[in-house]
Amino acid sequence: MLLAPAAHAADPGDTIALPVRDVLAALPVQDEDRTGYERTKFRHWIDADRDGCSTRAEVLLAEAVTTPEQSAGCQLTGGSWYSPYDDTYFTAARALDIDHMVPLAEAWDSGASTWTAKEREDYANDLADDRALIAVSAASNRSKSDQDPATWQPPAAGYRCTYATDWVAVKTRWQLAIDPAEQTALTGILASCPNQPVDVVLAR
Repeated sequence: MLLAPAAHAADPGDTIALPVRDVLAALPVQDEDRTGYERTKFRHWIDADRDGCSTRAEVLLAEAVTTPEQSAGCQLTGGSWYSPYDDTYFTAARALDIDHMVPLAEAWDSGASTWTAKEREDYANDLADDRALIAVSAASNRSKSDQDPATWQPPAAGYRCTYATDWVAVKTRWQLAIDPAEQTALTGILASCPNQPVDVVLAR
């Protein structure tokens, strides 16, 4: 089912299909609260399909520019990857972090504090939407940390439209709010980007 912006209170599996600025405008705006946050409340890097590869390894395999060799225990050797945050290529998996597009702490601040433990686990290991998790250089991921677009944007300026669009998509998918500064930053970024259509399948 395709939903208009006013119909965000919908069911998991419903699809939002709208221009990105409309999707942004439909996100609820509220102040954030980090009270009670602990990273351990988001169980991550599980092996959901029990194939021997954790969520981290699944992302590395999916995003490899050249496919690495895979040995017992899903150990990856060889291969190459592109980190769009800083427009850099890497040839060692250990040089990469798997970034949550919307950081775990930011998700907590924006609504995940009220979720069940299983919902938080699903969020932290979301392989169903390829915008949710992304392989990037460890340096860029640690520079970003738990910041939102009001205080951090990718060093590679050419990626910022995609970054803002994907951020809005993930927040919409998980029905998370944005704060006023975040709204201002995203509005400013997207004002100079193509108002491209965004398809999002709601996770909750």
